[in-house]
Parts: sequence; structure tokens; C-alpha cells
Amino acid sequence: MSLIEQAGRICQQKGERFTPIRQKVFGLLEASDGARTAYELLDELAKDMPNARPPTIYRALEFLQQMGFVHRLDSRNAFVLCTHFEDHHAAQFLVCDQCGSVAEIHMPAVMKSLRTEAVNLGFDVHSETVELHGLCKDCH
Repeated sequence: MSLIEQAGRICQQKGERFTPIRQKVFGLLEASDGARTAYELLDELAKDMPNARPPTIYRALEFLQQMGFVHRLDSRNAFVLCTHFEDHHAAQFLVCDQCGSVAEIHMPAVMKSLRTEAVNLGFDVHSETVELHGLCKDCH
């Protein structure tokens, strides 16, 4: 089953609408090699949907984030598709500062240690996205 079919099934199970615009934005992110900004996505969306405006893309991205299909990279103010969204999870990324490629990694033990340390310090965590910046193997 393709990722977009999985997303559609999850939306159906949760009683959410996976509208054509949401599907299109999902597809644009799926076709991307790296993170994309909302305005880059809007430019692509406008090719097929000339009436698309910034609120259109932001609403679609907000929905995709809420469903766990998309992660937001704060450092780039950009979005990347999650390829294993069956369970909501903390996200860790390797971001290449030269070519812009993004690799999602899973390190649950590291995230557990970070959460524990935050609790020990009385810190209330609202977001669990970790970005490591550097050079990928191709740019290295």
C-alpha cells in the first residue's frame, strides 16, 4: 500500500476528510528530496489549482501535521513528509546545510533521555523535534 493510500485509510478511520488539496500537498511533499517551504509548495500547487492562496496551503499543512503525516523543520521553516506515520512520534532529523537533503532518524532512547532530563529540570516540553545540521555523505 502506498503512503498516500495509508494516509487516506488513517483519515477514514479517524473520521477526517483527506480532501484533494490535502492529497495534493501530501503528494508534493512525497515527491520532494528535502524539506519544502509553504510558499514553494504553494507555487507547485498553483500549477494545478490557480486559485490556491497562502491560507489554502497553511490549512493543508496544519491538517497534515495534526495527523502526523508531516513534520515541520523549525530551522528552515519548512515541511517534510513522515514516511512512518502510523504512530505519532518525536522526530529527529539530519539536515544537510549544503544540498538541503533531510533524513529522518529514530532514536527513542535518546528522546527518552532528553525527556527525563527535561522533567528533572522542571522543564515542560511542548515540541520534540531535534535537528542536527551538517553535511550529508554526498556533500561531505
